[in-house]
Amino acid sequence: MRRLTCSGVSARRSGSPARILLSAPAMATATAAIVALLLGLSGWRAAARDILPPGPVDAAVGKNVTLATLLQNPEYSFIIWNFNDGREQTHVATVGSAGLKVNAPYEGRASVDATSGALRLSALTTDDSGDFSVSVVSADGGTETAEIRLRVLEPVSGVLVSADAAEAVEHNSTLVLTCAANGSFLRFTWLNETRPIVASDSERLSVEESEASSRLTIARVLRTDLARPIFCSAANQLETEKSAPFTLPVHYGPDEVTVTASDPSRFVRADSDFNLTCATRSSPAATFTWYQNQTLMDSVGPVLPLEAVRRRPLWRETSRYTCRATNAETERVVASPAVSFAVVEALSGVELSGPAVGAVLLAGEDSANLSCAAAAGVVDERTWLKDGRPPAIDGGRVTAAPDGSWISLAPLREDDNGRYECRLANAVSEQKAAYELVVNYGPEAAAVSGESAVELRDAVTLRCTAASVPPANFTWKFNGTLTGVKTPTYAIAEAVYKNTGAYTCQAHNAVTGKNVSSTHNLSVKEEGALDEGLSDGAIAGIIIGILAALGVAIGVVMYCRQKVPVESPY
Repeated sequence: MRRLTCSGVSARRSGSPARILLSAPAMATATAAIVALLLGLSGWRAAARDILPPGPVDAAVGKNVTLATLLQNPEYSFIIWNFNDGREQTHVATVGSAGLKVNAPYEGRASVDATSGALRLSALTTDDSGDFSVSVVSADGGTETAEIRLRVLEPVSGVLVSADAAEAVEHNSTLVLTCAANGSFLRFTWLNETRPIVASDSERLSVEESEASSRLTIARVLRTDLARPIFCSAANQLETEKSAPFTLPVHYGPDEVTVTASDPSRFVRADSDFNLTCATRSSPAATFTWYQNQTLMDSVGPVLPLEAVRRRPLWRETSRYTCRATNAETERVVASPAVSFAVVEALSGVELSGPAVGAVLLAGEDSANLSCAAAAGVVDERTWLKDGRPPAIDGGRVTAAPDGSWISLAPLREDDNGRYECRLANAVSEQKAAYELVVNYGPEAAAVSGESAVELRDAVTLRCTAASVPPANFTWKFNGTLTGVKTPTYAIAEAVYKNTGAYTCQAHNAVTGKNVSSTHNLSVKEEGALDEGLSDGAIAGIIIGILAALGVAIGVVMYCRQKVPVESPY
């Protein structure tokens, strides 16, 4: 209990009990102090109207604050302010008719507005946090009392996020993040970048608050929990401060593993730049191993090149290739779906062979074998063509191998001459080769074409033909006498009478040694002798023209008769 002392007090002794004499100001101050002390000791509060606004009132350390009242020009004997820090109550100041009295702990820091009763405190410290009460004592002894809480806040500083682990494994780890800060009356907010983290959003999340820190617990951590920076915001009524971004690696995966082929075909050309690529999402990055039909290959990494496949004993056979992704941190291994393909060597060096160059083949006497093969690559399909069309393989004179690798012509015929083509194919390539087969024959039946009769000084052209390989040599005879003409054509610029006679063409094949001949008779006549008048076609044309003209004339007459009026004979 604090001792009350009064100034301006004097005592007078006169043989009777001592009498204490107080000056008027001293009397008022003492009375107020006694009243305040009694109220504080008893804890009594009189029911009254609201004389203070609702609290609390917040102020910063080192600053000033005014605890305003709701009074407007009140009539009072004393207005008394007290402070309670939760342990004891202390008198702050009293204002009355004698003026202001400030208690020692508050001297120089506290003042009371005599008009409104508001208390002003300066140079605040955290010890000023607590409940301030005001009592208004009226002249008739009535008292109104009210209380308001003052919170003196330290500024927010040093907001820091820490974790109980340096890394986490998705689905397996439980992570505790702690946000600590300096300041008073702090409230904490957790943010995933900019989005607030609310514990009720997920059964995996929980938040535990204390006066100077907050703990965020994330159970069964997901990569999305920390995919973006985590922030912690600490705030009181005066200010807010945000932590530096906090990040922590979350190991996850491998997720679903995919394999992509640079060429999706089931057959891969052996000399191509084909490869398989394996991919997955994983942190840290996954390592990859490759398998052929579940057998481990010697290739590692996300790309399997074709050369690694060709090192396998069964590289030509259709096989199933898979990759497995491994994460060393999560200790998970995930296999991809299988990709099936076979590596096929492209055809090369295709050659069509037949009788030796320069060999003389005679129709009806000789035969020919044509064969087609590739120097490299496996042939899946063979096609034969003669002059662009499939040859007629009849199984008798013309035969073929079961696999189509050769055809045989025996005996040869005139129509076997021509260009033979073989086309070889497999799953990844196609090649072709050609051979020109020459079958010597003939000459066959010679024939002479040209005019049979001409007039004097007409031009004459006779042509001799005879099927033959090689082409036949020609000679001409006139009336049995050999001429100097050795071409297929016998020409006369202007016919004269002595050109009348028999013209014989002889065709000779130097290879077969055969000769054939044909005779043509020519008659040279005087000029106009061959003029036989109009032809039947010309006569028909003239008749048609006359009939057409007659039809037009009749039409004109009929038209005119309709237009010209005729007088009636009556």
